[in-house]
Amino acid sequence: MTAPPIRVAVVGLGKIARDQHLPALRASPALVLAATVCPFGTLAEGVPGFATIEDLEAAGVAVDAVAICTPPQVRHRLAAQALGRGLHVLLEKPPAATLSEAASLVDLAAGAGLTIFAAWHSRFAAGVEPAREWLARRRILGVRITWREDVRVWHPGQAWIWQSGGFGVFDPGINALSIATRILPHPIALTDAELEFPANQHAPIAARLSLETAGAPIAVDFDFRQTGPQSWDIEVETDGGTLLLSHGGAVLTLPEGTRQASDAEYPALYARFTDLIRSGASDVDTAPLQLVADAFARGRVIPTEPFHD
Repeated sequence: MTAPPIRVAVVGLGKIARDQHLPALRASPALVLAATVCPFGTLAEGVPGFATIEDLEAAGVAVDAVAICTPPQVRHRLAAQALGRGLHVLLEKPPAATLSEAASLVDLAAGAGLTIFAAWHSRFAAGVEPAREWLARRRILGVRITWREDVRVWHPGQAWIWQSGGFGVFDPGINALSIATRILPHPIALTDAELEFPANQHAPIAARLSLETAGAPIAVDFDFRQTGPQSWDIEVETDGGTLLLSHGGAVLTLPEGTRQASDAEYPALYARFTDLIRSGASDVDTAPLQLVADAFARGRVIPTEPFHD
């Protein structure tokens, strides 16, 4: 007997929701886009829209789960509301603004018997799992992570990213950390960090991190000021040669050749969410968020020129 589709409401209709979440939900055979929630009145074609989760509930629209795609500063409050109403929760990355908020949500979900899923979408890039399998059989000698992009292209007019709790350059950078913590066979520790803060903002525009894993150094370069070609690369030197993940994990190059696949991160992410709900499980890995928290705790602040969008 075929299980009924899981009815999902998307909370927050910014760029990532419109570009990725809505198309993935509409294409899923196991999920249905049932409604949207956006306080700014933004709507999605063909489904009812509401300003708040309370309004959604009051309208009586049947929903089983929510995908929270808002800025991180408000994710904890909205996720707690949803869990309190018996809804499963998918959290866009990062899952919360702080580690304590993330832990609180895990506890709430467990107490309610609901699924909560920290959706590290970059882990679902085509090259990530093959990279993990290849590295599991080799000794890591060193890693270089270069994640440099143009904030004006990818986050135009998004003031929240520069506010406290908005993560700044770590909003994309945490994608790289989510991949690294998945593919490297041993835990990662932060040893040093430099964070460049624009004089008029409360989040960094660039960061350089020194990490290590099982004694091997990891050099990290994040920057929001890249123009021209963008860089989303992880290079791993091993005793069996060099592995390169490029294009955010979509392209994997090994000593024996290159593999490239189409972008299927969000369909795979929603398939995972479906499996978690159907099996009564949760998946909230906070290792990438821990490294960002360590960078803010340990990092030296370097003032730089003001940033204006």
